[in-house]
Amino acid sequence: MDKLKVGIIGVGGIAQSRHIPAFQALEDRVEIIAVQDVNQDRAKEVAAKYDIPRTFVQYHDLFVHVNAVVICTPNKFHAEITVAALEAGVHVLCEKPMAMTTEECERMISAAKQSGKQLAIAYHYRHTDNAKLAKQAVLHQEIGEPLVTRVQALRRRKVPGWGVFTNKELQGGGSLIDYGCHLLDLAIWLLGDPEPVEVLGTTYNRLSKLPNQINDWGTFDHATFEVDDHVTSYITFDNGISMQMECSWAANIKEDTRHLSISGVDGGLSLYPFELYQPKLGTFMRSDAKVEHNETNAGYIQAENFVDSCLGQDELVVKPEQALKVTKIIDAIYQSSDTGSSVKLK
Repeated sequence: MDKLKVGIIGVGGIAQSRHIPAFQALEDRVEIIAVQDVNQDRAKEVAAKYDIPRTFVQYHDLFVHVNAVVICTPNKFHAEITVAALEAGVHVLCEKPMAMTTEECERMISAAKQSGKQLAIAYHYRHTDNAKLAKQAVLHQEIGEPLVTRVQALRRRKVPGWGVFTNKELQGGGSLIDYGCHLLDLAIWLLGDPEPVEVLGTTYNRLSKLPNQINDWGTFDHATFEVDDHVTSYITFDNGISMQMECSWAANIKEDTRHLSISGVDGGLSLYPFELYQPKLGTFMRSDAKVEHNETNAGYIQAENFVDSCLGQDELVVKPEQALKVTKIIDAIYQSSDTGSSVKLK
């Protein structure tokens, strides 16, 4: 079997901490042959560190040498580079969020369909043990028909003080588009991919605009902070399911909280930790399963799923049409906050 030749576009933190190690672990099927970054000094440093043979200045020049690329750039460039790669006949794994807007996502999907190449989006939470066990519980009707979902992706004081995370032009948003999107994608997947019909949302950034910041993840300039650091929303779907969703980088709360729970007709479940609740034998029974939310391991599984899908041996777990749905909701939350009214989706 020929190895998949992979190029990494953008060699910042996520490329080095997750994608490069994950793909190099698949050396029987994969060879990372080049990296590209607008910062050539950094590209050369990363190539030397991970023993990658080539670097490129322009991403277009990389395409003729690879079968697939992993896009780890700021969000602003996701759509542009993805479409160019697909048009060049190259498979794409694009970091989350899929793109800055719904329209950009739709262009990416159109390019994937026309090229016949794989387009995966890096919502790696789906590959954690908690998520896979919850998915099986839903598929096996352990909770019956889902009714209400609650999502919290809350950090007390963890504004990313590196890269361009607080730059609205390059990222499109803050805590919602960076962190909340993970739990939003995971919840929709567990619910069976329903269509959102109405969204009410409010965004805040009051805390991060105050001077004398307390922040666990580096420093940032409060005077130029321009994205959301706390978001609340209420989402309804075409099958009657409702979702309460809240996320933050900065909030006056006791501690960081990651929560996803679903209440159904016959039972309920929660992911962190995984628990299954069912009314049986005249009482309310709880079953626990000892599983982990291990993001490092999930990154390896994500890479393997992408590689095997490119080689025609598997089906993508995260399909671009599903990732588009997440971006539609994110767009609607921002629009609802701007207008002060709910947004109805087609």
